[in-house]
Amino acid sequence: MTNDNLTSKQLNWWSVVRQSFRQDFLPIITDLRLAIILLLAIAVFSISGTVIEQGESVGFYQANYPEHPALFGFLTWKVILIVGLDHVYRTWWFLALLIFFGTSLTACTFTRQLPALKAARRWKFYDQPRQFSKLALSADLDYIPLQSLTPILENRRYKIFEEQGKEHILYARKGIIGRIGPIIVHIGIVVILLGGILGAMTGFIAQEMVPSRNTFQVKNIIDAGPWAMSQIPKDWSVRVNRFWIDYTSSGDIDQFYSDMSVLDNQGEEVDRQTIHVNQPLRYHGVTFYQTSWGISAVRVQLNNSPIFQLPMAQLDTNGKGSLWGTWIPTKPDLTEGVSLLARDLQGMVLIYDSQGELVDTVRTGMSTQVNGVTVKVLEVIGSTGLQIKADPGIPVVYTGFALLMLGVVMSYFSHSQIWALEKDGKLYVGAKTNRAQVAFEREVLDILDQLSTQTEDKPTKSLV
Repeated sequence: MTNDNLTSKQLNWWSVVRQSFRQDFLPIITDLRLAIILLLAIAVFSISGTVIEQGESVGFYQANYPEHPALFGFLTWKVILIVGLDHVYRTWWFLALLIFFGTSLTACTFTRQLPALKAARRWKFYDQPRQFSKLALSADLDYIPLQSLTPILENRRYKIFEEQGKEHILYARKGIIGRIGPIIVHIGIVVILLGGILGAMTGFIAQEMVPSRNTFQVKNIIDAGPWAMSQIPKDWSVRVNRFWIDYTSSGDIDQFYSDMSVLDNQGEEVDRQTIHVNQPLRYHGVTFYQTSWGISAVRVQLNNSPIFQLPMAQLDTNGKGSLWGTWIPTKPDLTEGVSLLARDLQGMVLIYDSQGELVDTVRTGMSTQVNGVTVKVLEVIGSTGLQIKADPGIPVVYTGFALLMLGVVMSYFSHSQIWALEKDGKLYVGAKTNRAQVAFEREVLDILDQLSTQTEDKPTKSLV
């Protein structure tokens, strides 16, 4: 078999594939009904990802979505984990929906919207009176030259094309931007989908509980995309200079703050901000949100001893508020000691003996005698709870929304067209538009009235 025969067969095969793609596959993916179904499916699963907590532990889902009774009769922790409803936006089937929907919009753009734009940009003159009768709006006027129509259309921002030979012919149009609008809408939606996919594949969420004056790097990752390692910062760290809480006059929490510094590899400060709820720290695409707080340690001194910093643990109060505690030995053999309890960072510390009796209540900077030992509470050290996020897809999504809004606004412009022919002493005028028919009809009537007032004898006109 010769190379020419092989090439001929390959060309025939490729021609069959292209023909099959155009006839069988394209009509399916460009079907409006399919696009609506895909959009509804994406909306439903996006809502489920908002309602069902994402990225929690297995124990959390077992406690909140038990098998008996199952939520709605079918939604259990097993279903959530098997289907992937605990990380909806990173499941293969959700990403496949986004890709399929984006493919459908892209195919529709190339097969429908772009040809429609090309058709709108093409135009032709009407040189026969019978052609005007086929238009949505048409009129014929006596004794009015066509050149009288040109300045009227120019004042209304029409783009005019004229040809003057045996007959004087005119074509005018405006609002072709309205034909571009749907294409921009499609591009905007596709960009939003790409941004969502990028964020799902490369974004991460982490949580850290950091005491004041401590430096940390992002390590406690609770949810991350398969390509998120490149986004996790390794060449810089963050120091919590100070954490504090503002309280109301009644003792309730008003706001809590974290004074934070970003440090480079040499420990030099490159950025510093004070964050609070709804005012995060952003650095190199990573955002640090203030979400919670705790008590990490207490600094105490026994008699004239060195200063000890003892960690405080959160105690189980059966839902009766937050409480942190620690134990301090008052004898070298550890046979006796006292417990220190604190509820907040206002500086109030409760001291209990080994029998559970309240010995004293002190504030930071104060001391008391316990078991023959002077216990001085110097400071209650708070810790800040941070949620750390990185989503490289957010700028892409915002760009897509901007394009979407721009395309929607552009789509409201009507594509209006007007034809005119001066022949045998008559002026034939015809017009059509793709939207706002009533407003366009009024505009055409105003144009005809302006033509009529330019002559002393009112010509007869008929609007069909």
